[in-house]
Amino acid sequence: MRSTPEIEDLLRRDAPQVLGALVRRYGHFDAAEDAVQEALLAAAGQWPSAGVPGNPRGWLIKVASRRLTDALRSEEARRQREERAAALAPRDAFTAPPPGERAPARTTPSRCSSCAAIRT
Repeated sequence: MRSTPEIEDLLRRDAPQVLGALVRRYGHFDAAEDAVQEALLAAAGQWPSAGVPGNPRGWLIKVASRRLTDALRSEEARRQREERAAALAPRDAFTAPPPGERAPARTTPSRCSSCAAIRT
């Protein structure tokens, strides 16, 4: 097992290469950066007690790749839920009627008795 400073140096050295691998593979720089940070945190928490794996860079790439895939799937599912919810928007007096239905007649100030009383 390596000491914590050695693990920190290893993580500092490998982080840019892990980020580069994910950006090349997935093309989402900001999401890849977040996934690499999560993988680094997982490594910093696990490696001091469990030991450094034989291929630490490969481990980081695999963990970061899985985190990025999860994040991208979650974002896509969220977007689809929002689109479905927007399509099911409730119909009320403030929204337009669906195609084929007539819009309700609007009351103009000249027809409104309370409005006429206010004007006089």
